[in-house]
Amino acid sequence: MRRPTISDLAKASGVSVATIDRVLNGRLPVREQTARRVYEAAQEIGYHAVGLLRQRVFEDLPRYQLAFLLQKPTQSFYQAFAREIEAAAAATTTAKLHVQIDYPAVSTPSVIAEKMRALAARNQAVAVVAPDYPAVEAIVDELKERGIPVFSILSDFAAGVREGYLGLDNRKVGRSAAWTIARTARKPGKVACFVGSHRFHGHELREVGFRSYFRENAPEFEVLETLINLDAVDVTHEATLDLLQKHPDLIGLYVAGGGMEGAIAALREENRAGDVTLIVNELVPESKGALMDGTVAMAICTPLPLLCRELITQMVSSVEGTAQTTARQTFFPFEIYISENI
Repeated sequence: MRRPTISDLAKASGVSVATIDRVLNGRLPVREQTARRVYEAAQEIGYHAVGLLRQRVFEDLPRYQLAFLLQKPTQSFYQAFAREIEAAAAATTTAKLHVQIDYPAVSTPSVIAEKMRALAARNQAVAVVAPDYPAVEAIVDELKERGIPVFSILSDFAAGVREGYLGLDNRKVGRSAAWTIARTARKPGKVACFVGSHRFHGHELREVGFRSYFRENAPEFEVLETLINLDAVDVTHEATLDLLQKHPDLIGLYVAGGGMEGAIAALREENRAGDVTLIVNELVPESKGALMDGTVAMAICTPLPLLCRELITQMVSSVEGTAQTTARQTFFPFEIYISENI
């Protein structure tokens, strides 16, 4: 395709070529509204100098440094999460943002606290995916005293101390997984649930919702003891094989955290795909493929673009001191995917 020219940009933004030149070269003042319109049009048409335009348009804006501590950098979900954070920061028009994304080697309290302290030394706000340990709450309290807000994302922790939580209503997620199994199973039977760790508050709430639905609405199903899989594929794989061997009447399985690839592989190996209603979280290449071949019945997903945009907005507001409330919870509507809408 032909590369867009300055004339194309002028037409797309509804201004003259001379105005485009003034924005690009900073020769004469241009109204902020006009300059932003030129920049947005440049993004839309793929104009080659969009980076320079951004620099010109936003050069007088405040500069903030924001940090993000995620989990498991090799997982497709967290790779997508990092990309959406960077996209949301780049699209921000009220400030120039520099983001630092890091990952703990292991999810122990000491390692997470050390990472958070290091990130806080170079950034003005921190958002974290972490288990809910007393040591994590202590570092959140320490950073709060230093004026550095901390946000919990996906799974809440340090409630009452952290600046805010952004993620799903995890109890509703668990109940939705249970509802699907109860409504789609050919007959009542045994159901099981994996959580990464009970220290992940989000996983625990999903388990609570999962069990409460069956207890209240489908007592004819037997909910087995919850299994800890450490969000690990190999652990989930072996545990799923063991479940299938011990409980041939297993009819439903919910992986409330990571490690779903192990459950998917085990069901395929034992030719139980379709016999066991498997519910997982997040639409990634592995779950998408399993939805297509019928191994997974449903994926419950976080709307990452929406979450990241709101997260960036709240972090900037906290740094600027304009946040209206503290210790808030921001729930996002979760997305549901089945084989027919992927």
